[in-house]
Amino acid sequence: MSIQKLDTVTESLLVRETPPPLRAPRRKRRWLATMNRYKWFYLMLLPGVAYFVIFRYAPMGGAVIAFKNYVPFLGIFGSPWAGWAQFQHLFGSPDFVRLLSNTLILAGLNLFICFPLTIVVALLLNELRLTVLKRSVQTLIYIPHFLAWTIVAALTYLLFAQGSGVLFNFFNGVFGTHVDFLTSPGWFRPLIILQSIWKSTGWGTIIYLAALAGVDPNQYEAAVIDGAGRWSRMWHVTLPAIRGTIVVMLILSMGSILNTGFEQIYLMTNSLNRSVADVFDTYVYFVGISQGSYSYATAVGLFKAIVGVILIGGANWVAKRLGQDGIF
Repeated sequence: MSIQKLDTVTESLLVRETPPPLRAPRRKRRWLATMNRYKWFYLMLLPGVAYFVIFRYAPMGGAVIAFKNYVPFLGIFGSPWAGWAQFQHLFGSPDFVRLLSNTLILAGLNLFICFPLTIVVALLLNELRLTVLKRSVQTLIYIPHFLAWTIVAALTYLLFAQGSGVLFNFFNGVFGTHVDFLTSPGWFRPLIILQSIWKSTGWGTIIYLAALAGVDPNQYEAAVIDGAGRWSRMWHVTLPAIRGTIVVMLILSMGSILNTGFEQIYLMTNSLNRSVADVFDTYVYFVGISQGSYSYATAVGLFKAIVGVILIGGANWVAKRLGQDGIF
């Protein structure tokens, strides 16, 4: 065997016998260096993480009572197992179709009226050039968000109260009618949507205004040079620039489509409009807290959560099929 062949064999043996590099300690050191570098950011993150762990994730363990006949004195693990009985009771109940239709109608009205209106308001605010006027309008439309639903409901009762409400007397005096807006089933949903628009639209524009702030001004200048007017610039430049933000917000809204808001609905519900006011959120309260059917109420809440996850996944899949990034 020649000397060159011996050298080749020796080199191959040395390569084989050389141990692999120790990457684990290097990764550990890199991880520790990153933690040390951003330690204050992680420290500020801890309260938020603790909140979600304690109040969001830990209570999920109690969802097991949806499959039991829960008795408070026996505890969660001591209560007898019921399997799918609670869900069979829910789907077989005559209230299920009414609850589902009322919830979906309110959710659809919020989705097709309140959601686009937030985008419209953000676009209109973005077109304001007078800084003082823009900030004043932003402040005025943000303020209702900080009011509790109790105050919003009280204001609604003051404005539409039969006989003494300002708007009650105005509308009935102009049109020559005698409609009791607060007890009429036909006016329950319009009042709920008007409350949601007044309270939430201004606050929802914050995300869209932040997205609009990142639009490249050169695109507007190029559009102006091409002869595009204000509406054309809004349609062909502004909206495509924030399309990703709109898609993400729409996906997140789909996840809460069955969460119509307990406080708002509960405060506006009375014995005369209950046929259109009963939704899953209020139903959980009535059967769970008022009647003590904890397992049944948990089954209703679990059903809502599963539907929400399915809607988020479906909306995200559709967004990706249409060429958007989605949320996962």
